[in-house]
Amino acid sequence: MAIGDIMSASPTPRPSLPDLDARALIHLCLHVLVPVVVARTCWPGQWKRAVLWMLAGWIIDLDHLLAERVYAPGRCSIGFHPLHTWPAVAFYGALAVPRRTRWFGIGLLIHIVLDGIDCLLM
Repeated sequence: MAIGDIMSASPTPRPSLPDLDARALIHLCLHVLVPVVVARTCWPGQWKRAVLWMLAGWIIDLDHLLAERVYAPGRCSIGFHPLHTWPAVAFYGALAVPRRTRWFGIGLLIHIVLDGIDCLLM
């Protein structure tokens, strides 16, 4: 095998990463920052606990695993994924009412609002 053959040989293909643009990166950062700001503002004495419960709202993104393409930059989650539908949102609103599930419900609602804003920006 000549040196030219080695140089022209294509490298082993690497798995591709999701195509994250600036909008997607900002969106992901807001999923962390907004719960932190809400928790520090509304529950300053318990903000760390509140943040953890609100960030647990990210669990609803498990429904992305049901899609043929887990991440699609041009796809609006609202109405597409089962845990991003209006009946689910109503349930999240109900979770925000009782004191025991309030932080989790608010986290879920923040998640949906941020996903809705992302849909509007597409």
